[in-house]
Amino acid sequence: MAVVEVERSGGYAVVTMNRPEAMNALSTALRSELARTFDTLEADPDIRVIILTGAGDRAFTAGLDLKELGSGATSLADAVEKEDPVSALGRFSGPVIGAINGVAITGGFELALACDVLIASETARFADTHARIGVMPGWGLSQRLSRTIGIFRAKEMSLTGNFIDAATAERWGLVNRVVAPAELMPTARRFAEDMLSADPGMLKALKALIDDGFALPFGEAMALETERSAGNSAIGAAAVEARRKAVLDRGRSQTG
Repeated sequence: MAVVEVERSGGYAVVTMNRPEAMNALSTALRSELARTFDTLEADPDIRVIILTGAGDRAFTAGLDLKELGSGATSLADAVEKEDPVSALGRFSGPVIGAINGVAITGGFELALACDVLIASETARFADTHARIGVMPGWGLSQRLSRTIGIFRAKEMSLTGNFIDAATAERWGLVNRVVAPAELMPTARRFAEDMLSADPGMLKALKALIDDGFALPFGEAMALETERSAGNSAIGAAAVEARRKAVLDRGRSQTG
């Protein structure tokens, strides 16, 4: 049984972490295969969007495989520093939709936070248990979480280790929306198709502008947008009119 399953569908791929018996815990083998998969999809010009999810209905991923770590099969330092799945995911330059089908805990929470859009099942729950385990986060959670939900709520989650449910995650702005379990993958696929209907060259470029700007002070971010928008002057009137009509037609189809 493959620890990562990949389904290609048009211009997007569904990547499924496939260790349901272990709550999709991030073993050495799973981390290695995720890195290989993300790199393969980045090199595939036909794939412009990824949907990342977990097998089964219990877990997106429970984070690092603590049973493997406890056996001494690998060290904690190696697990955090080598084949970091968050860095591997970051090497995919297109949008990544996280379809959170169950719990996302600690390292699994970090992986969810690395996605660009999060769709959560009503059964999803989120927790940061680094403080309880006695391990410092190394995949970005301490910085991404506070920037997503605010520093006070981030401290609440990280310093207590308590779970929040899907409804709370949506209210706090952690996830884009919450849907019934049966609607999770159909909704994620619709988001992927919506993204693919955009101008092909814009998906990577606009994602990069948003991410790069978010990491800068506001003034520098505005200057970055001005710099990167300079290419708009090369878009001719005919192209603008064609795009305008396409946007209007799509708007009518969505409201009709």
